[in-house]
Amino acid sequence: MEKNIELHPFEPFLPKGAKLLMLGTFPPSEKRWCMKFYYPNFTNDMWKIFGLCYFNDKEHFIVKGEKRYDVEKIKQFLEKEGIAMYDTAVKVCRTKNTASDKDLEIIEPTNVKAMLEKLPQCVAVITAGQLATDTFCLQFSITSPKVGEYVEFSLPHSTRRLRLYRMPSSSRAYPMKVEFKAEEYSKVFGFIAGTKQIK
Repeated sequence: MEKNIELHPFEPFLPKGAKLLMLGTFPPSEKRWCMKFYYPNFTNDMWKIFGLCYFNDKEHFIVKGEKRYDVEKIKQFLEKEGIAMYDTAVKVCRTKNTASDKDLEIIEPTNVKAMLEKLPQCVAVITAGQLATDTFCLQFSITSPKVGEYVEFSLPHSTRRLRLYRMPSSSRAYPMKVEFKAEEYSKVFGFIAGTKQIK
């Protein structure tokens, strides 16, 4: 039986001067989207986490009275804060037609090393979820940190040292209240806020 291979539907979002790169595994199928951007499933907690961490309001990015997020508001925010986004897989096969990582077979991983070379001011990476973390760690031959913790790593042939933060999955299936997830993510946002931007 021939595999139904999906190509990543979004271009990497790489703001100039980005200090943080966020990596999930792969977007859900289009039928689950409420917008054409990262973490497009309305039930996913990621944009609620950002709302809590930066604005103390988990509904900050929600279009009032609708079950969708304001994608332009999100993009402007990410540009201002220097936060880049992509995923650890470019091509996948869904083995059971679900959005769950456990049902994803990665056909082609993202070349994260090349992506980080395009982000010279990046000091930290977030992976959300175990599959994303494992895929990233394999490229850099590092051990996965525990949830809520980080490990340092270097880019090949470079003196740059970065942090890989393993954060709780933003999926609603992950058994943690969004407020507690936001507490974990705030550690990373606090770190990047304290790093100086190179002019």
